Amino acid sequence: MAAVENLLDSPHLLEGLSEAAIIFKDGQVKAANTAARRLLGASICGQALHDVINHPGALEALERGVEAADGVELTGLGGLRRHWIMRSAALSNGTSLIRFVDRSEARAAEQMRVDFVANASHELRTPLSTVIGYAETLREQADEIDPMTRDRFLTVVHDEARRMQRVVEDLISLSRIEAEKFTEPTEAVDLGELIDEAAENAYLMAEERNSRIVLSVDDELPRIAADRGQILQVLDNLIANALRYGEPGTAVVVTATDEGSMVHLSVQDRGEGIAPEHIERVTERFYRVDTSRSRALGGTGLGLSIVKHIVERHRGRLKIDSEVGVGTIIHVFLPTKVS
Repeated sequence: MAAVENLLDSPHLLEGLSEAAIIFKDGQVKAANTAARRLLGASICGQALHDVINHPGALEALERGVEAADGVELTGLGGLRRHWIMRSAALSNGTSLIRFVDRSEARAAEQMRVDFVANASHELRTPLSTVIGYAETLREQADEIDPMTRDRFLTVVHDEARRMQRVVEDLISLSRIEAEKFTEPTEAVDLGELIDEAAENAYLMAEERNSRIVLSVDDELPRIAADRGQILQVLDNLIANALRYGEPGTAVVVTATDEGSMVHLSVQDRGEGIAPEHIERVTERFYRVDTSRSRALGGTGLGLSIVKHIVERHRGRLKIDSEVGVGTIIHVFLPTKVS
């Protein structure tokens, strides 16, 4: 407590606080650390407190003399999406300390979890309702439905059940990847071998789209430090996406080149492309540029999110280049295996 009481006389103690902090007396700011000046203004010392903290909720709480341990929640200070906990404490000689604890990232993470649950529920509710509806019709009108109609109904039930299965599988996959995000992969993996395997996995899909997969891989490609299964998943997702959204009859080009400390992998399609305003969001969970088209083509809305999380776990980098009416190239940069 003595250290806290001496904050005004010892500026280095105030500067040592990790959060934004100011000291005021008689309604005037007497001292502020760098974090506070960055948040509230470079020249706040000597100014009136109500001019410095231009936030009704904060001023009202200070007027009431709030010193609760939990503090007061503030939204919008320093930006519309910024969230803070303001805590105040009385010091000696009529001075008081105010600290602002940044909760923006925690609040954003909480909102992401809420949105994720809502989106996942929606993705499963729609096909589930379809399955239940058709199943009830088949059960209640079994004697009245002709064989062709019954087969059509059963096909719909099967397709919607498979759609739910794909969503659940991707959700489980995403959960596992996130659980391992702090574990750096160290296995030496032959990327060229995985590219061949992924191309083979996509062979039937390419045939159905009347498309072809073209591989361009450096002969002496160095091994990468990776989780083999996850990198194969990246390749499977990127190639499937390129086939799904590329124009039928066009080629999907998979390239891998040695760039020293990194291996540069790219997957290119010839299709509608992605508008600039969507590019930054296509790696978000369940984000779709064209919702109905994505679902019709079998997409879950999680493929690129899975790719992003795997690349981040591998300390790599993901980059998306796209031109509307031309197509999309997705680049993945992965660190090579250090011997």
